[in-house]
Amino acid sequence: MKDGKDVTSTLSEEKRKEIRAIFDKTKAATLEAEAKAKLAAQEQKEAEKAAAKLEKEQKEAQRAIKKAVKAQKQAEKEQKRAEKALKKKEKAQEAFEKVTKKLEQNQEKYEKLKRKGKLSPNDEEKWLNKLDKLQTSLDKAKKKL
Repeated sequence: MKDGKDVTSTLSEEKRKEIRAIFDKTKAATLEAEAKAKLAAQEQKEAEKAAAKLEKEQKEAQRAIKKAVKAQKQAEKEQKRAEKALKKKEKAQEAFEKVTKKLEQNQEKYEKLKRKGKLSPNDEEKWLNKLDKLQTSLDKAKKKL
């Protein structure tokens, strides 16, 4: 076409073949470029999907790590609480045993002095008060235990 008129009939056969070859090459190049562009777009889309999947997996892994850390902290807290309770129980047991032993020793001493007749009425009253206080301490230790 030249100035809007068809000039194909004025061209020689060789010139037509040459133009046709150029046209075919251009068309083939255009189709190849379109195919490459399509392929590149598809590859980019797949890469984006893979990146999104990887990001999602990373987030899930981070959540799992946070959950595990939280569970570990909770377990440590529970362990400390249990250790503290055990120490408290052991301390109460020791106090109970100490008061029990002291009460028994004082009762034996009181009975021994009483049998021998070495207690005055005032001394006997003091001993009974002392034994009563020890019994009260024993009751308190029992409650704590």
